Amino acid sequence: MNNRLQSLPANKVLVLFDGYCNLCNGAVQFILKRDSRDRFRFAALTWPAGKEVLEDHPQLSSTDSIIVYCAGKVYAHSSAALVIAGRLGGLWPLMKVFWIVPPFIRDAVYKWVARNRYRWFGKKETCMIPETDLGYKFLSQ
Repeated sequence: MNNRLQSLPANKVLVLFDGYCNLCNGAVQFILKRDSRDRFRFAALTWPAGKEVLEDHPQLSSTDSIIVYCAGKVYAHSSAALVIAGRLGGLWPLMKVFWIVPPFIRDAVYKWVARNRYRWFGKKETCMIPETDLGYKFLSQ
C-alpha cells in the first residue's frame, strides 16, 4: 500500500469517481451536502489516489464509475452506493435494507445506469475541481 492511502484516517471513506461524468459529479455534490460528520474524502479515478487503489485492486481496473475504499476494503457498483448511503446523515442509512437484494440484481441495474450516464447526463470537458472551502476533502491531484 502507498503513502496516499496510508495517510487516509481509518474512519474516513474514500469515494473515487469519474471526474468527467456529470452524474458522478452530482453524486459527489450530493454526498458533500449530507456529510455532516465529515466521514468522506474524494478523489477522481484519474488522480494519483484513484490510480493507486486501482493498481492495488486490478479486478476493478475496468470500473469507471464510483468506487469506495474504506478501512482497506474496496466496494464497487451498487455495493459502493450502499456503503455511502449507510454513512450519510438523515434517513439515507435506511438504504442498507437493499443489501438483502442479491448483488447480481443490484449491480445489473447499477451497470445499466453507468453505461448510459454520459448519454443521459452528459460529460464535462475537464475534471471537476473542488470548491476552495471543501478542498480539504479531496485528495490532492
